[in-house]
Amino acid sequence: MGTLSIWHWLIVAIVVLALFGYKKLPDAARSVGRSMRIFKSEYHEMRQEDDVRRTEPTRPAAPAAPGVIEGEAVRRAEQTRDEAPRRQE
Repeated sequence: MGTLSIWHWLIVAIVVLALFGYKKLPDAARSVGRSMRIFKSEYHEMRQEDDVRRTEPTRPAAPAAPGVIEGEAVRRAEQTRDEAPRRQE
């Protein structure tokens, strides 16, 4: 049950011939070959890009201003605006 015998492959070949016809099989095989070549070249290109990224030294993140938490500067600006003395008329 685990392996395919010659009869299984023969049935698959007959079904493929019946579906595509003998005239279209060379074109179909050619297009599959082109697609595989394109896929293979794109795959190798992506691997090379990943390898380059892995070998490049990583840059440390830019240090934040000392003592300032994200959003803290905005809150401080709002507080100083609210606490500013108002001009009395």
